Amino acid sequence: MTYQPNLDEICYPYGIDLDSLTELPWSVAEFLSKHIGSSSLGLNGLKKFSGTVELLSEMEGTLSLAGLIKLSDEEAELLGTFKCSLWLNGLTQLSDNAAESLSKHVGELVLGSLTQLSDNAAESLSKHVGELVLGSLTQLSDNVAESLSKHEGKLALRGLTKLSDTAAEFLSKHVGELDVSGLTEISDGVAESLSKHKGGGKEGLCLHKLSQLSDSAAESLSKYEGKINLDGLKELSDNAAESLSKHVGDSLLLNRL
Repeated sequence: MTYQPNLDEICYPYGIDLDSLTELPWSVAEFLSKHIGSSSLGLNGLKKFSGTVELLSEMEGTLSLAGLIKLSDEEAELLGTFKCSLWLNGLTQLSDNAAESLSKHVGELVLGSLTQLSDNAAESLSKHVGELVLGSLTQLSDNVAESLSKHEGKLALRGLTKLSDTAAEFLSKHVGELDVSGLTEISDGVAESLSKHKGGGKEGLCLHKLSQLSDSAAESLSKYEGKINLDGLKELSDNAAESLSKHVGDSLLLNRL
């Protein structure tokens, strides 16, 4: 008998939860391929990539495979053909070949547990079309920053705790929303560079964990032409406040002052 999941039992407002599965039977994959449509699907219990996952390549929602901690080059090549958003938050490493394959994926690509990225992998991922989330990189080499600056679309680097002036200069050339919200402080040089970033989209430039901002940095960021999130600031000097009052962009968030 072909197994058919009870959608009433596994459907939630945010999508379909099948995280309890440690393997994906062919019958389940086939059933989902016909019924899932644009829903989100959680298969975070899978510890190894299964060939049956290929049946889900035409789904249009979000596929979360956070249980995978490794991905072969062949598996990455297959995932690169998927039409849905891919959340691969369990991967802690990515080969250059795998990065090249995933760069061909179109749509949101979330690699939330990668702590390092080779120069070649960064160059490949810069060609990815769609939102790119690299949430666990704590710092960027200048070469990696230069490569990622070529990415077009939202770039989320929320794990960054420090950013060099040179890396910031490269990121300023990125076109699309830029999330560097892990930074709690930035130099005047970084602020000057980021003020030149061409944002766009809903978020623009996200720096909402900054806990302090110098007068010079505030003056630079006031020139940012887009939305800027500075919600982490709890106090500003009079001079910094005066500068930010002249912000020329779409909006300025300072909700904790």
